[in-house]
Amino acid sequence: MLGCNEFMVVGILSDIAKSYHASLSSIGILVTAFALVYAISMPILTTLTSHWNRRTLLLLLMGIFFASNTLTALAPSLGWLFAARIMTALVAGTIITMINLFASIVTPFDKRPMVMAWVGAGFSIASVVGVPIGSAIAAWLSWHASFWMVSGLTVIVFGLLVWLIPSEKPEATGSVIEQLQLLKDHKVLMGIGITIAVMGVQYTFYTYIRTIITSVLGYNISTLNWLLFMLGVMSIIGNQIAGMIAKNNGFKKLPIVFSLLIIACLSLGVALQNKYTGILVLAILCTLTIIYGTTIQLGFMDEAAKNYPQSLALATSLISIFSNVGISLGSFSASTTVRFFNLNYVGYVSAIYAVIALLISLKLRKATRNDFK
Repeated sequence: MLGCNEFMVVGILSDIAKSYHASLSSIGILVTAFALVYAISMPILTTLTSHWNRRTLLLLLMGIFFASNTLTALAPSLGWLFAARIMTALVAGTIITMINLFASIVTPFDKRPMVMAWVGAGFSIASVVGVPIGSAIAAWLSWHASFWMVSGLTVIVFGLLVWLIPSEKPEATGSVIEQLQLLKDHKVLMGIGITIAVMGVQYTFYTYIRTIITSVLGYNISTLNWLLFMLGVMSIIGNQIAGMIAKNNGFKKLPIVFSLLIIACLSLGVALQNKYTGILVLAILCTLTIIYGTTIQLGFMDEAAKNYPQSLALATSLISIFSNVGISLGSFSASTTVRFFNLNYVGYVSAIYAVIALLISLKLRKATRNDFK
């Protein structure tokens, strides 16, 4: 539901621009504004609503999400559309936080890694399945119909949440300052550093993925969509590997993952000389850059549960918050590389972020060694 709402816009930007007789660049600001509000609002709303009953809060946010998405579907003007998307962005991030929190509460401890991996896989599934369906509906009917589809899905999800989400157990709460104590923890800071570095790796090459596939590797436009679908499937596979890695001290295994990631990044420049090796290495990269997530997410939540119980909700939002920092760094690195060199060099630049992730993971493995004895 959330993934379709967020990603679908990219595939139908030209349809939206045409319907409002606006330029594509002005509509593109819609994506930037959504991401910015999303990133800023998540930690603020999460901390300010920490004293609320979590079940009530989640259902309230779902209601606001339904209203704002429906307003997007109805939008008679560009101003209306922007307002509706901003309203959606305000609540979407906090909904993710609540979902992760409840997923950890209702899941037996030994099954948490795989369940959390499947929750994370929702966005990969949305990019592989939901976005093409939304684009097809937009082409068949209109872009408004794509958002009506999401509203229908929201009603179904809301009903399931009312039925399945348990009444909230009493949870430790604290002031905003007390909740932010979590960000002083050295293990949490290392997890944040890894998140930023890995997203830097991913978006150094993924920012120009379409151009790499078509202009560098020479695939045609009709093949492009199938290849993007395949890369999305590799991300889903990466999510499942992430769940397996997270079992039995995932921190011990992360340095191995990041070592493989460095090799893949350094191989990309050579691999791009051939269309088959190029797409193979890109598929490996899309898999490896997902694997860290479940281990780090569970690490944040476990550290909060043990030492900062008042910050548990904030802990569930850290990956989403700092992923945006990594995406910004990666995108900036990609554009700078293209400006001074060419796309064949993005792998070498992404390897720098991978090395940073490896070094931090080695320190984090040492810091968490006693946690698993």
